[in-house]
Order: sequence, then structure tokens, then C-alpha cells
Amino acid sequence: MAEEPRTLKSVYQAAEGKRLAIEASYEINSSSYQDDVAAAIQQYEDCVRIIDKISLFSSNESLEDVATSDLPYLLVLHYIAELVQKVSSSSPLERQGILGSARESYERFLHVLDSYSILSPQDSKLFGEYNEDPSGFSTVSTTDPNARRNAKIANFKAEKQLKQKLEYMRSSPRYLEDGGDEEAVRELYLANIALSVHMVFQGLEGINREVQVLAQAPIPLIPQHTAVEQDERRRGESTGNDDYTERLDIPLQFGAGFKGPLLSKGGKPLRPFTLVGDRQELRNGVFRPGHNLPTMSIDEYLEEERRRGGIIEGGGEASGRQPEPDEDDMDKADQETMKAREWDEFKEANPRGSGNTLNRG
Repeated sequence: MAEEPRTLKSVYQAAEGKRLAIEASYEINSSSYQDDVAAAIQQYEDCVRIIDKISLFSSNESLEDVATSDLPYLLVLHYIAELVQKVSSSSPLERQGILGSARESYERFLHVLDSYSILSPQDSKLFGEYNEDPSGFSTVSTTDPNARRNAKIANFKAEKQLKQKLEYMRSSPRYLEDGGDEEAVRELYLANIALSVHMVFQGLEGINREVQVLAQAPIPLIPQHTAVEQDERRRGESTGNDDYTERLDIPLQFGAGFKGPLLSKGGKPLRPFTLVGDRQELRNGVFRPGHNLPTMSIDEYLEEERRRGGIIEGGGEASGRQPEPDEDDMDKADQETMKAREWDEFKEANPRGSGNTLNRG
């Protein structure tokens, strides 16, 4: 039995169900979450193909020509851009590609709304600024910190008012999509589009900031998976060919029962070995203590240091002590007496201050 062709409404409703389930999920790192994101993106892309196939929207039409039931389909590109940014990536380069796809969907969404003159004057001005410099676009053009803070607060308040308006309209029976007033339902759809436009400009600004951060991330010269594949291929080649190996030496035989010569004729080791001394040296070292024993006494060490000149003798308090005079050495006593007399005669011939003539009047 052939599969019946799916309608735009059924595909859109299925995609919306997936998207709402994704927004309510918190397991963003699980594989099932990524599978749901990929499935939702695929369903929204199917909606885009159906829309293009039936030419639902045309640049020759105005907003009044669009049916009320077709207005929700204008948000398909916006939802694709939001979901694409939830796709996980393993490298900065891959993340840049994801952001580029999201930016393209945002731009197509704004171009469609601009062709129908749905954008407000303020949003049209922002769209013009974005077209002039897409990579440097920001919702706050000034560099003054206070002005940027006030603009951020104004954007937050505007977003909050739009969400409160949507909540009120969705809770009112007059704005019910099934059985409600058509004008009220149309107003609800347009309010939802206005909120989406506000979020799109915030998303474009966030993409520019993230791209600037990714541009500063180091890019590996060789991808990790490529290096692993090359290592596995080389390992397979080395094990598959017995005659060729990239090792400089042949593998050593580590078997405990391996018998044979230690060295080959060319001088290469054939099995592990340890260089040891004679049997008597090994026997003497069995019961020795684990620490190194002294090889000389303290007196021997001091005598060796004195011989090498490492010990300085003299000085200290002993150097200031005067030796006791020998009363029996008369010659020494006479020399000391004569020295004291000469010093007394010098002081009498040269009184204190006699040599200072600079300060005299």
C-alpha cells in the first residue's frame, strides 16, 4: 500500500510537537535529545519544501493576501534556526558551520517578513543595520556602558511585554485558534511573529559574539579521529607484514624460559639482562643496613677540613684579650715604659685642637 502524501498542516503539527517536547527537556547531552532535534529539523525542512512547492508565499503579495491559517507557517525558518543551534559539535570549526546555517535561516526569515512589510519601523531599522554589517551587528550600537545597559534593560522589558501579551491572548477564549474570532486569531499570530522577530535579532547578536570567541580558539593541525585512524592503519600494516617494521630494534624476548645467547653476532641484545658485580660483593650487601654508613669519625673529618683550609682559626672573643705581662722580663718592661713616656711627650707638644686652624677667628 502506497504511503499517502502528507499535508503541510500535518507535517507542521508533528514538527511543533517535537519542538515543544525539546523545549521541555533538560537532557541536552543525551543521544535521544540530539535525535529529537535532528527529527524536528527534518520535519520543519519538509515544511519548507512543501511551502516552496505549492508557492504558499510570494513577494508579489501583501500581508492582507495571506490567509490567517497560513500565518504560522511564516515561523518555520525561525524554528529551524533555533533548533540548528541546539545541535552538538565536537570542534570549533564544526560549531562555526552550525552557526552559519542558523544565520542563513534567520536571514531568510527576515527577508520573507520584510517582503510582506510585517516588520515594525524599529525592526526595519535594525534589519537595515544588519544588512550593512552582518558580522558586526549588535542591537546596541553605542559603546557607552551606561547606554548599553539601558538598551539591554529596554530590550528585556520589550520581550517581557510581548510574552505577557501572548500569554493573555492565548488564555482568552476570544483568541482560540479553533472557533475563535478570526480577527483576534490573526492578531494572536502577528503578535507571535513580532516576538519571534525580537528573538531573531537577539539570536543574530549572540551568533556574532560566539563567532568572535570561536575565532580565538586554537584549531588542531590534524583532527583527532584522523590521527587515531592513521595509528590503527600503521599498527595493522606492521602486524600484517612480518618482514617490515618501523621499530629500530627487533622486539626483545621476555619469556621466562627463553634460553640462548645474550647478544647476536652483530652486537644487538637478544633478551633482557642486568649488569651485576661478583658474588662476594652481592653476598656482602645482603645484610647491610638500608642507609649509608659513615666512613670516618668526627675528629678525622675535622682534621681533614683543617688540612684543606676549611676551618678558620683565631678571631672572636679570644682575639681581644691582652696577654698577661711577664714581671721577670725587664727588657720588655723597659720597652713599655719608654713607649708610654714618648706618648706623654707627644701629647704635651701637641695639645688637643692645636692642629685645627680652620675655625679660628
